[in-house]
Amino acid sequence: MKIVSLTHLGLGRAEDGTLIPRVLAGEQVERGPDGAVRILTPSSHRVAAPCRHYRTCGGCAMQHASEPFVAEWKAGIVRRALSAQGVEAVIGPVVTSPPRSRRRAKLSGQRTKKGAMVGFHTHGSNQLVAVPNCQLLLPSLIAALPGLEALTVLAASRRSEIGLTVTDSMTGPDIRVETERELTPQLRVELAALAQKFRFSRLVWQDEQVVSLKPPTQQFGSAIVIPPPGAFLQATREGEAALLAAVRHHTAGAARIADLFSGCGTFALPLAAAAEVHAVEGDAAMLAALDRGWREAKGLRRVTNETRDLFRRPLEPDELARFDAVVIDPPRAGAEAQVDALARSTVRRIAMVSCNPVTFARDAARLAGAGYAISEVTVVDQFRWSAHVELVAGFART
Repeated sequence: MKIVSLTHLGLGRAEDGTLIPRVLAGEQVERGPDGAVRILTPSSHRVAAPCRHYRTCGGCAMQHASEPFVAEWKAGIVRRALSAQGVEAVIGPVVTSPPRSRRRAKLSGQRTKKGAMVGFHTHGSNQLVAVPNCQLLLPSLIAALPGLEALTVLAASRRSEIGLTVTDSMTGPDIRVETERELTPQLRVELAALAQKFRFSRLVWQDEQVVSLKPPTQQFGSAIVIPPPGAFLQATREGEAALLAAVRHHTAGAARIADLFSGCGTFALPLAAAAEVHAVEGDAAMLAALDRGWREAKGLRRVTNETRDLFRRPLEPDELARFDAVVIDPPRAGAEAQVDALARSTVRRIAMVSCNPVTFARDAARLAGAGYAISEVTVVDQFRWSAHVELVAGFART
Protein backbone atom coordinates (compact mmCIF):
# COMPACT_ATOMS: atom_id res chain seq x y z
CA MET A 1 0.00 0.00 0.00
CA LYS A 2 1.05 3.59 -0.57
CA ILE A 3 0.43 6.17 2.17
CA VAL A 4 -1.09 9.24 0.54
CA SER A 5 -1.61 11.55 3.53
CA LEU A 6 -1.65 11.94 7.32
CA THR A 7 -4.76 12.61 9.37
CA HIS A 8 -4.81 15.27 12.09
CA LEU A 9 -4.19 12.44 14.58
CA GLY A 10 -1.02 11.36 12.79
CA LEU A 11 -2.47 8.23 11.20
CA GLY A 12 -1.36 7.42 7.66
CA ARG A 13 -4.15 7.09 5.11
CA ALA A 14 -3.52 4.52 2.37
CA GLU A 15 -4.95 4.77 -1.13
CA ASP A 16 -7.82 2.44 -0.19
CA GLY A 17 -8.67 4.50 2.92
CA THR A 18 -6.96 2.19 5.43
CA LEU A 19 -5.58 4.06 8.44
CA ILE A 20 -2.15 2.94 9.67
CA PRO A 21 -0.24 4.37 12.65
CA ARG A 22 3.40 5.45 12.62
CA VAL A 23 3.84 5.80 8.87
CA LEU A 24 4.44 8.88 6.70
CA ALA A 25 2.97 10.20 3.48
CA GLY A 26 4.67 8.83 0.36
CA GLU A 27 5.83 5.62 2.01
CA GLN A 28 5.19 2.19 0.50
CA VAL A 29 4.21 -0.26 3.24
CA GLU A 30 3.21 -3.88 3.53
CA ARG A 31 0.77 -5.20 6.11
CA GLY A 32 1.09 -8.83 7.19
CA PRO A 33 -1.71 -11.21 8.21
CA ASP A 34 -1.00 -10.39 11.87
CA GLY A 35 -1.45 -6.67 11.22
CA ALA A 36 2.25 -5.84 11.54
CA VAL A 37 3.39 -3.11 9.12
CA ARG A 38 6.70 -3.26 7.26
CA ILE A 39 8.10 -0.13 5.60
CA LEU A 40 9.16 -0.98 2.04
CA THR A 41 10.06 2.53 0.86
CA PRO A 42 10.71 4.95 3.75
CA SER A 43 10.07 8.67 3.56
CA SER A 44 13.02 11.05 3.58
CA HIS A 45 11.42 12.54 6.71
CA ARG A 46 11.58 9.24 8.63
CA VAL A 47 14.05 9.14 11.53
CA ALA A 48 15.00 6.63 14.20
CA ALA A 49 12.78 7.06 17.25
CA PRO A 50 14.90 8.54 20.08
CA CYS A 51 13.07 6.65 22.84
CA ARG A 52 13.63 2.94 23.40
CA HIS A 53 10.05 2.62 24.69
CA TYR A 54 8.53 3.92 21.43
CA ARG A 55 7.45 0.57 19.99
CA THR A 56 5.59 -0.50 23.13
CA CYS A 57 4.49 2.72 24.84
CA GLY A 58 1.35 4.41 23.56
CA GLY A 59 2.34 7.88 24.72
CA CYS A 60 3.92 9.22 21.49
CA ALA A 61 2.61 9.09 17.94
CA MET A 62 5.26 10.89 15.85
CA GLN A 63 8.77 9.98 17.03
CA HIS A 64 9.39 8.36 13.64
CA ALA A 65 9.20 11.76 11.90
CA SER A 66 11.81 14.54 11.78
CA GLU A 67 11.23 17.66 13.87
CA PRO A 68 10.84 20.00 10.83
CA PHE A 69 8.30 17.60 9.35
CA VAL A 70 6.24 17.48 12.55
CA ALA A 71 6.34 21.27 12.87
CA GLU A 72 5.05 21.76 9.32
CA TRP A 73 2.42 19.05 9.83
CA LYS A 74 1.10 20.82 12.95
CA ALA A 75 1.12 24.19 11.20
CA GLY A 76 -0.83 22.52 8.39
CA ILE A 77 -3.47 21.30 10.86
CA VAL A 78 -4.07 24.90 11.92
CA ARG A 79 -3.98 26.16 8.34
CA ARG A 80 -6.59 23.63 7.18
CA ALA A 81 -8.86 24.32 10.15
CA LEU A 82 -8.85 28.06 9.36
CA SER A 83 -9.34 27.44 5.65
CA ALA A 84 -12.40 25.30 6.38
CA GLN A 85 -13.95 28.36 8.07
CA GLY A 86 -12.89 30.74 5.29
CA VAL A 87 -10.30 32.50 7.47
CA GLU A 88 -6.89 33.46 6.09
CA ALA A 89 -3.96 34.01 8.43
CA VAL A 90 -0.18 33.88 8.41
CA ILE A 91 1.18 30.92 10.39
CA GLY A 92 4.44 31.88 12.06
CA PRO A 93 7.35 29.57 12.98
CA VAL A 94 6.32 26.68 15.21
CA VAL A 95 7.77 26.75 18.73
CA THR A 96 8.54 23.19 19.91
CA SER A 97 9.27 22.25 23.51
CA PRO A 98 12.54 20.31 23.92
CA PRO A 99 12.76 16.63 24.92
CA ARG A 100 12.54 15.83 28.65
CA SER A 101 10.55 18.99 29.39
CA ARG A 102 7.06 17.74 30.31
CA ARG A 103 6.35 18.82 33.88
CA ARG A 104 3.13 16.86 34.39
CA ALA A 105 2.23 13.28 33.55
CA LYS A 106 -0.77 11.03 34.12
CA LEU A 107 0.72 7.59 34.81
CA SER A 108 -0.85 4.29 35.81
CA GLY A 109 0.35 1.90 38.49
CA GLN A 110 -0.32 -1.75 39.20
CA ARG A 111 0.97 -4.21 41.76
CA THR A 112 3.13 -7.11 40.62
CA LYS A 113 4.51 -10.24 42.29
CA LYS A 114 7.79 -8.45 42.91
CA GLY A 115 6.37 -5.05 43.88
CA ALA A 116 4.81 -2.61 41.43
CA MET A 117 5.01 -1.20 37.91
CA VAL A 118 4.37 2.42 36.96
CA GLY A 119 4.18 3.66 33.38
CA PHE A 120 1.97 4.20 30.33
CA HIS A 121 -0.30 1.81 28.47
CA THR A 122 0.80 0.22 25.21
CA HIS A 123 -0.83 1.52 22.05
CA GLY A 124 -4.50 0.53 21.86
CA SER A 125 -4.49 -1.79 24.88
CA ASN A 126 -4.72 -1.95 28.66
CA GLN A 127 -1.25 -3.50 29.01
CA LEU A 128 1.04 -1.37 31.14
CA VAL A 129 4.69 -0.75 30.24
CA ALA A 130 7.36 0.81 32.43
CA VAL A 131 9.09 3.90 30.95
CA PRO A 132 12.27 4.56 32.97
CA ASN A 133 13.94 6.23 29.97
CA CYS A 134 10.96 8.29 28.76
CA GLN A 135 12.19 11.13 26.52
CA LEU A 136 9.20 13.35 27.30
CA LEU A 137 9.27 13.72 31.07
CA LEU A 138 11.45 16.05 33.10
CA PRO A 139 14.34 14.24 34.81
CA SER A 140 12.73 15.16 38.15
CA LEU A 141 9.62 13.16 37.20
CA ILE A 142 11.72 10.19 36.11
CA ALA A 143 13.52 10.40 39.46
CA ALA A 144 10.12 10.19 41.19
CA LEU A 145 9.29 6.78 39.66
CA PRO A 146 10.69 4.68 42.56
CA GLY A 147 8.51 6.66 44.96
CA LEU A 148 5.48 6.18 42.73
CA GLU A 149 6.14 2.43 42.65
CA ALA A 150 6.27 2.35 46.45
CA LEU A 151 3.07 4.39 46.53
CA THR A 152 1.41 1.91 44.16
CA VAL A 153 2.15 -0.96 46.57
CA LEU A 154 0.19 0.94 49.24
CA ALA A 155 -2.59 2.34 47.06
CA ALA A 156 -3.43 -0.39 44.53
CA SER A 157 -5.29 -3.65 45.02
CA ARG A 158 -4.27 -6.87 43.29
CA ARG A 159 -7.16 -6.53 40.86
CA SER A 160 -7.11 -2.94 39.65
CA GLU A 161 -4.78 -0.18 38.48
CA ILE A 162 -4.46 3.22 40.04
CA GLY A 163 -4.01 6.61 38.42
CA LEU A 164 -1.00 8.71 39.40
CA THR A 165 -0.80 12.35 38.32
CA VAL A 166 2.64 13.74 39.09
CA THR A 167 3.53 17.41 38.66
CA ASP A 168 6.96 18.95 39.04
CA SER A 169 6.89 21.88 41.47
CA MET A 170 9.55 24.18 42.89
CA THR A 171 9.55 22.12 46.11
CA GLY A 172 9.31 18.56 44.79
CA PRO A 173 6.83 16.17 43.13
CA ASP A 174 3.15 16.99 43.65
CA ILE A 175 1.22 13.69 43.58
CA ARG A 176 -2.48 12.91 43.14
CA VAL A 177 -3.71 9.32 43.52
CA GLU A 178 -6.88 7.91 41.94
CA THR A 179 -7.75 4.60 43.56
CA GLU A 180 -10.64 2.53 44.85
CA ARG A 181 -8.83 1.66 48.07
CA GLU A 182 -10.24 3.08 51.30
CA LEU A 183 -8.10 5.61 53.12
CA THR A 184 -7.69 4.18 56.63
CA PRO A 185 -5.93 5.76 59.66
CA GLN A 186 -3.07 3.25 59.34
CA LEU A 187 -2.71 4.01 55.64
CA ARG A 188 -2.48 7.72 56.41
CA VAL A 189 0.50 7.03 58.67
CA GLU A 190 2.19 4.90 55.98
CA LEU A 191 1.57 7.52 53.30
CA ALA A 192 3.09 10.25 55.48
CA ALA A 193 6.22 8.16 55.99
CA LEU A 194 6.45 7.39 52.26
CA ALA A 195 6.06 11.07 51.30
CA GLN A 196 8.81 11.98 53.76
CA LYS A 197 11.14 9.28 52.40
CA PHE A 198 10.71 10.25 48.74
CA ARG A 199 10.39 14.01 49.37
CA PHE A 200 6.96 14.52 47.85
CA SER A 201 5.83 18.11 48.33
CA ARG A 202 2.14 17.15 48.51
CA LEU A 203 0.14 13.92 48.35
CA VAL A 204 -3.55 14.01 47.46
CA TRP A 205 -5.73 10.89 47.75
CA GLN A 206 -8.65 11.29 45.33
CA ASP A 207 -9.64 14.86 46.29
CA GLU A 208 -8.35 14.83 49.87
CA GLN A 209 -4.97 16.26 50.77
CA VAL A 210 -3.27 13.65 52.94
CA VAL A 211 0.28 14.99 53.20
CA SER A 212 1.74 18.45 52.64
CA LEU A 213 5.41 18.61 53.54
CA LYS A 214 6.10 21.76 51.51
CA PRO A 215 3.70 23.87 49.44
CA PRO A 216 3.96 22.70 45.77
CA THR A 217 4.70 26.13 44.34
CA GLN A 218 4.71 27.31 40.72
CA GLN A 219 6.07 30.64 39.43
CA PHE A 220 4.00 32.89 37.17
CA GLY A 221 6.00 35.99 36.40
CA SER A 222 7.22 37.37 39.72
CA ALA A 223 4.40 35.69 41.67
CA ILE A 224 4.66 32.37 43.51
CA VAL A 225 1.41 30.36 43.42
CA ILE A 226 0.28 27.18 45.19
CA PRO A 227 -2.19 25.61 42.72
CA PRO A 228 -5.02 23.53 44.21
CA PRO A 229 -4.86 19.76 43.55
CA GLY A 230 -5.54 18.96 39.90
CA ALA A 231 -5.36 22.59 38.77
CA PHE A 232 -4.57 23.22 35.10
CA LEU A 233 -0.96 24.01 34.20
CA GLN A 234 0.68 24.37 30.81
CA ALA A 235 2.47 21.13 29.91
CA THR A 236 6.00 22.57 29.74
CA ARG A 237 7.64 25.70 31.08
CA GLU A 238 9.09 26.39 27.61
CA GLY A 239 5.65 26.12 26.04
CA GLU A 240 4.17 28.38 28.68
CA ALA A 241 6.87 30.98 28.00
CA ALA A 242 6.13 30.89 24.25
CA LEU A 243 2.39 31.32 24.81
CA LEU A 244 3.01 34.16 27.28
CA ALA A 245 5.37 35.95 24.89
CA ALA A 246 2.71 35.90 22.16
CA VAL A 247 -0.01 37.07 24.58
CA ARG A 248 2.21 39.93 25.75
CA HIS A 249 2.84 40.93 22.14
CA HIS A 250 -0.88 41.07 21.32
CA THR A 251 -1.75 43.04 24.49
CA ALA A 252 1.26 45.39 24.58
CA GLY A 253 0.40 48.89 25.77
CA ALA A 254 -2.97 47.95 27.26
CA ALA A 255 -3.64 49.57 30.63
CA ARG A 256 -6.55 47.30 31.63
CA ILE A 257 -6.77 43.65 30.59
CA ALA A 258 -9.43 41.00 31.18
CA ASP A 259 -8.06 37.45 31.45
CA LEU A 260 -10.90 35.01 30.75
CA PHE A 261 -10.54 31.37 31.85
CA SER A 262 -7.58 32.62 33.86
CA GLY A 263 -6.85 29.47 35.89
CA CYS A 264 -4.27 30.11 38.61
CA GLY A 265 -2.76 33.11 36.79
CA THR A 266 -0.59 31.75 33.99
CA PHE A 267 -1.14 34.97 32.03
CA ALA A 268 -2.84 37.29 34.53
CA LEU A 269 0.04 37.50 36.98
CA PRO A 270 2.87 38.13 34.47
CA LEU A 271 0.69 40.67 32.63
CA ALA A 272 0.14 42.50 35.93
CA ALA A 273 3.73 43.72 35.75
CA ALA A 274 2.56 46.31 33.20
CA ALA A 275 -1.26 46.48 33.40
CA GLU A 276 -4.22 46.14 35.72
CA VAL A 277 -5.80 42.73 35.22
CA HIS A 278 -9.25 41.32 35.94
CA ALA A 279 -9.09 37.52 36.13
CA VAL A 280 -12.28 35.53 35.50
CA GLU A 281 -12.48 31.79 36.14
CA GLY A 282 -15.16 29.26 37.05
CA ASP A 283 -13.05 27.48 39.67
CA ALA A 284 -12.98 29.42 42.95
CA ALA A 285 -10.02 27.45 44.33
CA MET A 286 -7.81 28.40 41.39
CA LEU A 287 -8.79 32.06 41.75
CA ALA A 288 -7.99 31.93 45.47
CA ALA A 289 -4.50 30.64 44.61
CA LEU A 290 -4.10 33.41 42.02
CA ASP A 291 -5.22 36.08 44.49
CA ARG A 292 -2.84 34.87 47.20
CA GLY A 293 0.05 34.80 44.72
CA TRP A 294 -0.70 38.38 43.67
CA ARG A 295 -0.99 39.68 47.24
CA GLU A 296 2.34 38.16 48.25
CA ALA A 297 4.21 39.33 45.12
CA LYS A 298 5.97 42.67 44.84
CA GLY A 299 5.79 45.25 42.07
CA LEU A 300 2.57 44.04 40.43
CA ARG A 301 -0.33 46.27 39.50
CA ARG A 302 -3.85 45.65 40.73
CA VAL A 303 -5.31 42.21 39.99
CA THR A 304 -8.99 41.65 40.69
CA ASN A 305 -10.79 38.35 40.24
CA GLU A 306 -14.28 37.03 39.67
CA THR A 307 -15.65 33.50 39.97
CA ARG A 308 -17.97 33.08 37.01
CA ASP A 309 -19.15 30.37 34.63
CA LEU A 310 -18.25 31.96 31.30
CA PHE A 311 -20.12 29.28 29.35
CA ARG A 312 -23.45 30.15 30.94
CA ARG A 313 -22.78 33.78 31.87
CA PRO A 314 -20.14 35.34 29.62
CA LEU A 315 -18.90 38.88 30.12
CA GLU A 316 -21.25 41.01 28.04
CA PRO A 317 -20.23 43.94 25.77
CA ASP A 318 -21.03 46.59 28.41
CA GLU A 319 -18.80 44.76 30.93
CA LEU A 320 -16.03 44.34 28.37
CA ALA A 321 -16.08 48.03 27.41
CA ARG A 322 -13.82 49.01 30.33
CA PHE A 323 -10.91 46.88 29.07
CA ASP A 324 -8.29 47.81 26.48
CA ALA A 325 -7.54 44.16 25.72
CA VAL A 326 -8.87 40.69 26.48
CA VAL A 327 -7.00 37.41 26.87
CA ILE A 328 -9.11 34.29 26.43
CA ASP A 329 -7.84 30.73 26.95
CA PRO A 330 -10.88 28.42 26.83
CA PRO A 331 -10.86 24.61 27.08
CA ARG A 332 -10.94 22.35 24.01
CA ALA A 333 -14.62 22.99 23.31
CA GLY A 334 -13.91 26.69 22.81
CA ALA A 335 -16.19 29.40 24.19
CA GLU A 336 -18.94 30.20 21.70
CA ALA A 337 -21.03 32.33 24.06
CA GLN A 338 -18.07 34.41 25.25
CA VAL A 339 -16.69 34.82 21.72
CA ASP A 340 -20.11 35.97 20.56
CA ALA A 341 -20.10 38.62 23.30
CA LEU A 342 -16.59 39.69 22.28
CA ALA A 343 -17.73 39.96 18.66
CA ARG A 344 -20.45 42.38 19.77
CA SER A 345 -18.09 44.37 21.99
CA THR A 346 -15.88 47.41 21.39
CA VAL A 347 -12.72 45.76 22.76
CA ARG A 348 -9.90 46.78 20.45
CA ARG A 349 -7.54 43.84 20.94
CA ILE A 350 -7.98 40.17 21.79
CA ALA A 351 -5.31 37.53 22.42
CA MET A 352 -6.86 34.09 21.94
CA VAL A 353 -5.07 30.99 23.23
CA SER A 354 -6.37 27.61 22.10
CA CYS A 355 -5.59 23.90 22.35
CA ASN A 356 -8.02 22.93 19.58
CA PRO A 357 -7.50 24.29 16.04
CA VAL A 358 -11.06 23.33 15.00
CA THR A 359 -12.88 25.28 17.72
CA PHE A 360 -10.32 28.09 17.41
CA ALA A 361 -11.08 28.41 13.69
CA ARG A 362 -14.82 28.50 14.42
CA ASP A 363 -14.34 31.28 16.99
CA ALA A 364 -11.88 33.13 14.75
CA ALA A 365 -14.44 33.15 11.94
CA ARG A 366 -17.02 34.70 14.30
CA LEU A 367 -14.61 37.48 15.27
CA ALA A 368 -13.54 38.05 11.66
CA GLY A 369 -17.16 38.37 10.64
CA ALA A 370 -17.63 41.03 13.30
CA GLY A 371 -14.80 43.19 11.99
CA TYR A 372 -11.72 41.86 13.75
CA ALA A 373 -8.53 41.35 11.74
CA ILE A 374 -6.50 38.30 12.68
CA SER A 375 -2.73 38.68 13.03
CA GLU A 376 0.00 36.07 12.73
CA VAL A 377 -0.80 32.77 14.43
CA THR A 378 1.86 31.32 16.72
CA VAL A 379 1.75 27.52 16.90
CA VAL A 380 3.24 26.07 20.09
CA ASP A 381 4.09 22.37 20.20
CA GLN A 382 4.11 21.66 23.93
CA PHE A 383 3.10 18.03 23.49
CA ARG A 384 6.12 16.97 21.50
CA TRP A 385 5.70 13.89 19.26
CA SER A 386 1.92 13.92 19.75
CA ALA A 387 -0.99 15.12 17.61
CA HIS A 388 -1.79 17.86 20.11
CA VAL A 389 -1.56 21.49 18.91
CA GLU A 390 -1.63 24.76 20.87
CA LEU A 391 -1.68 28.25 19.43
CA VAL A 392 -2.05 31.96 20.07
CA ALA A 393 -3.51 34.56 17.73
CA GLY A 394 -4.19 38.27 18.03
CA PHE A 395 -7.34 40.03 16.83
CA ALA A 396 -7.68 43.78 16.37
CA ARG A 397 -10.76 45.87 15.57
CA THR A 398 -10.46 47.45 12.15
